[in-house]
Amino acid sequence: MPRRLAVLVLVLACAAALPAADLWAQQATTPTNEVLRAVVGVRAEVPMGSRTARTLGMEREGSGVVIDGRGLVLTIGYLIMEADTVEIVLAGDRRVPAAILAYDHNSGFGLVRAREDLGVPAMALGESAGLREGDRGLAVSLDGMRPVTPVRVVSRRPFAGYWEYLLEDAIFTAPPHLHFGGAALVGEDGRLLGIGSLFVNDAAQGEQPVMGNMFVPVDDLKPILADMLKRGRSHGPVRPWLGLQPQEVKGRVFVGRVVQGGPADNAGIQRGDVILGVNGRRVADMADYFRKVWALGDAGTDIPLDLVSVETETLEVRKVSVQSEDRYDWLDIQVEKDFVK
Repeated sequence: MPRRLAVLVLVLACAAALPAADLWAQQATTPTNEVLRAVVGVRAEVPMGSRTARTLGMEREGSGVVIDGRGLVLTIGYLIMEADTVEIVLAGDRRVPAAILAYDHNSGFGLVRAREDLGVPAMALGESAGLREGDRGLAVSLDGMRPVTPVRVVSRRPFAGYWEYLLEDAIFTAPPHLHFGGAALVGEDGRLLGIGSLFVNDAAQGEQPVMGNMFVPVDDLKPILADMLKRGRSHGPVRPWLGLQPQEVKGRVFVGRVVQGGPADNAGIQRGDVILGVNGRRVADMADYFRKVWALGDAGTDIPLDLVSVETETLEVRKVSVQSEDRYDWLDIQVEKDFVK
């Protein structure tokens, strides 16, 4: 067994066997039960006609974390995207109506605020930048057969999602926490380090990948929190959206799906087309593809793609210009103005 793999197996075995309370034994500054009380449930209902109802469902459930003393809950954005009703669920199945304040696609975060006093303490934000492989913590959700999972960080690296999403320094942990959507990644000091997004098969990469979860680093929230509360999303340039969901196989990027009626569909791009480059520059992988597209300008910019058509019998490179859009104009994102000053 390669040395790196042997070390990794030992790390994961230790994490899986470690009692949850032991993670706080030496460095915790907040009592464990107080920390865990800040993790709440998030339940959202999405109208039938919404763009994401078919793929993400009309009823969505996950977790969130109370991050201030006035009922502000940080969660993963896909739980509340296009929702018209949101509830915060507390222990004992107490349900509190909430207002949707923000959905930020660039980071993946969502914010809701309870319309009533939750009566639970807030969890302080930690410093995720210092997390390294081998660091330990807790993955915490409200419900499930195992709401608390002792985990270790097994990788820090970029993550590219086919929904035109890129995190430059995602947190990957193992073993897997099954109820990952909106779950809290809590450090040994009781502070929030990340918000759960996905189950992945390659949390630790290598000859024998290890399954685990991807968390969005909490440091990504800090520079955009004020804008999210004020505007419902982060401020700054609006990235061009193509409605093209790429996939990557061994460094080759191809079109996995085209959103019907979206920019790529209108430009005649088809599922299976191979993306060789952007504006004449070769793409190395999916993350590189996104970076090159976004570097050309804001939403509305014409994006020239270099493609090999799935229908061609030759290897002729076809140049296709896609008139990009703002994805927020495509989605029905309903946010309220924050009622707490």
